[in-house]
Amino acid sequence: MSIRVLIADDQDLVRTGLGMILDAQPDIQVVGEAADGRQAVDLARRLRPDVCLFDIRMPKMDGIEATRQLAGPGIDDPLAIVIITTFDLDEYVYGALKAGARGFLLKDAGPQLLVQAIQAAAAGDALIAPGITARLLATFANAGTGVPAQPIDALTEREEQVLATVALGWTNAEIGDQLHISISTVKTHLGSLMVKLGARNRVELAMWAYETGRAGR
Repeated sequence: MSIRVLIADDQDLVRTGLGMILDAQPDIQVVGEAADGRQAVDLARRLRPDVCLFDIRMPKMDGIEATRQLAGPGIDDPLAIVIITTFDLDEYVYGALKAGARGFLLKDAGPQLLVQAIQAAAAGDALIAPGITARLLATFANAGTGVPAQPIDALTEREEQVLATVALGWTNAEIGDQLHISISTVKTHLGSLMVKLGARNRVELAMWAYETGRAGR
């Protein structure tokens, strides 16, 4: 089945270009377009796409607030959201990820990385543009968070290994190849980590890894 995508950007040319790239993929279908954040939220709630692709700067409601309303804390059935923007500003990236986004790309990332980000988000993975992940998480690891939460139960050695690779922004397939385990086993470990750490997604797992000094070990 095709991955159903909603695109939100206030520039007609950008929306058209993104739509052409994604519709050209055999496993992706653009099901809606929005020109502002408020329209994006309304369409997303009505269409329930598999992935939302949101710009940061939009009229009426920006991409971060739109993300928070669709995937933020307290949302029972959060949507998968990828942020795409021309602005490589750490506060934007951090704000988007804290709001619940599953990916963050720059508009000059290229079609291949765009498609990979959509596919990763649909599969429950997270893809953040190379060069942003480590810098962002290392810089903002403790921004306004205080003392990192402690796990409900101690992490196993394998869970520690999986957590370290998540902090690098790796996909489930890449983690499986590196650790010589199946993708289903990777998902099992991720699920256990989320329960133990009270995390909603792998981005929050990566943030916790940086907050506790586990990243880069």
